Amino acid sequence: MKQSVLILGSTGSIGTQTVDVLTRLPDRFETVGLCCGNDAETLCRQANALKPRFVAARVPLDQNRLPEGTVVFTGEDAAERIAAEAKADVTVLAISGYAALKPLLAAIKHGGRIAIANKESLVCGGALVDAALKASGAELVPIDSEQSAIFQCLQNGRREEVRRLILTASGGPFFRKTREELKTVSLADALNHPTWKMGRKITLDSATLMNKGLEIIEASRLFHFGAEQISVLIHPQSIVHSMVEYRDGTITANLSKPDMRLPIQYALTYPERTQSPCEPLRLDLAHPLEFYPVDTGRFRAIGMAYDVLRADGIMPTVYNGANERAAQAYFDGQIGFADIEDCVAYALETVSNRPADSIEAIAEADEQARRAADAFVRKNLN
Repeated sequence: MKQSVLILGSTGSIGTQTVDVLTRLPDRFETVGLCCGNDAETLCRQANALKPRFVAARVPLDQNRLPEGTVVFTGEDAAERIAAEAKADVTVLAISGYAALKPLLAAIKHGGRIAIANKESLVCGGALVDAALKASGAELVPIDSEQSAIFQCLQNGRREEVRRLILTASGGPFFRKTREELKTVSLADALNHPTWKMGRKITLDSATLMNKGLEIIEASRLFHFGAEQISVLIHPQSIVHSMVEYRDGTITANLSKPDMRLPIQYALTYPERTQSPCEPLRLDLAHPLEFYPVDTGRFRAIGMAYDVLRADGIMPTVYNGANERAAQAYFDGQIGFADIEDCVAYALETVSNRPADSIEAIAEADEQARRAADAFVRKNLN
């Protein structure tokens, strides 16, 4: 019997690659739902190709451009409504940013598998997600290449045998630049990632290493290891996606060419592996493989991530919310590249910690973080 799949964020980078994977596995999966934010044009094309029962978007949709009988949800809560209604066997969460938290909780509520490519929802709502998973019996399988790598490497030993998780980071386009040089880099440079083709926001986060900071917190939420058992290495080639070190000194690594379709497919078919469209890695051509420690003085996002992970409460939400606002201010030309970290640091100093024990508390913390970031931006403009 085919498994039903709902794609939340179907028109973005991960969503479109998920569609590509699904079209290659027609005997295993059927797409029952597609959801986007604002890209109604792409959503309509996808719907006419895949014929899902449900579609959703924040913006209005023309029913006449969709297959007959399609159930349509629109508005700010469209993603939550389709997640609750579709009740898919597998929900692919590819919505970007904090906005994915409520749809994630809605998808978890009915059970099934959540193939998750969104880190911000776990960073902000980790305790709520854990409680929802326990209540429903749903499972999370990560799509992000680093977390998928950790997920796969952890299958080689028992939890109590793990010494540490080792996340790798490409270092982005500015790995070798000094702190002073970072003050003058351009937006075009920041969006020129050396190994991955991704959306604009995550590409910027990879340049600041905010993405890796979020992944440190995400790894703790996914695998339930503390800050002291999670480390980061710069690996410019993006061949080793992450590693797990065991207490006997063995390190298990996950290697492949950088192609997001591979972890997407694995999240869909786990625990099985099947033929993929991805080009196999040629080890004889993959040298050298380099690894470097992270200079937290030059890239402060990593140090801040460890601080907020240890503080817990609402601080991870503040870290993420301030970064989302700072990234937008940078795209709008209101602050410079090096100001992004300063903006996040300002918000962390401004907002007081408290428990993240409800969706309302998390939403309030996110709003406070954005207001603090806005205050920083206004000071910068003056």
